[in-house]
Amino acid sequence: MSDTFKIALGQITVEKSSEENLRKCTGWMERASGSGARMIVFPEGVIARNPADSSWSRKHAEPLDGPFVSGILEATRRLPIAVSCTVHVPSGSSDGRVWNIHIVADQGRLLGCYRKLHLYDAFSGLESDNVCPGSEVPPLVEVDGWKLGLMTCYDVRFPELARRLALDGADALLLPAAWVRGSLKESHWEIMARARALENTVYVAALSEISAKNIGCSMVVDPLGVPVARAGAEEALVFAEMSRGVIDRARRALPVLENMRFGRPELKAQ
Repeated sequence: MSDTFKIALGQITVEKSSEENLRKCTGWMERASGSGARMIVFPEGVIARNPADSSWSRKHAEPLDGPFVSGILEATRRLPIAVSCTVHVPSGSSDGRVWNIHIVADQGRLLGCYRKLHLYDAFSGLESDNVCPGSEVPPLVEVDGWKLGLMTCYDVRFPELARRLALDGADALLLPAAWVRGSLKESHWEIMARARALENTVYVAALSEISAKNIGCSMVVDPLGVPVARAGAEEALVFAEMSRGVIDRARRALPVLENMRFGRPELKAQ
């Protein structure tokens, strides 16, 4: 178990082509690994994206054993770095909708897969036109003794999920996103990423795609809600070192997980 964990944020623009995105991601993995990062987080929907076509990710969805995820797994076999991102995967539904799956890969295998629970049907967006919602609480994934909780984009607006993952034992929350531009949206993003960290005394690695449609502004937030690494409004590779000592000190000073009087959040019955 490591006392520190170096994480990288790969704030990229997702291109229209799966092949181009795989080349970009593996190149950034090499850069991050060469700088000592143990994990890199990439955006939501990283297989393919077209800002002019909201159905582009569905049209270019691939199975988990398809070329994109297989290429990421192969890169984790030769590089000592784990990857977090989300990919669109055919669901087999009769209406052609897909899953939005948050994957974590390391050493040539998938450590965890989480189907996005909360779909972005807000601010005139209708993610549910193209994506099926998940129905299970995401798992914790362990890398080098660090327990990582999985969330995706719009999930950050639902504090129950972050609290559930913290109570399940998460040290950090991984939050790939494609956070859409709009009035006050940068403020929403920062407020909620910092709140989810502070109210649960966990690290939050919040990574948004940067494009004409999405804001970037990625950050790593410490367990007392302080951003310790940031990206701006262009492609960027940034690093942060997470510390178990920082978590322990935060939880001694602010024992919210011990002091809470509400029950453990559970999913509503379907």
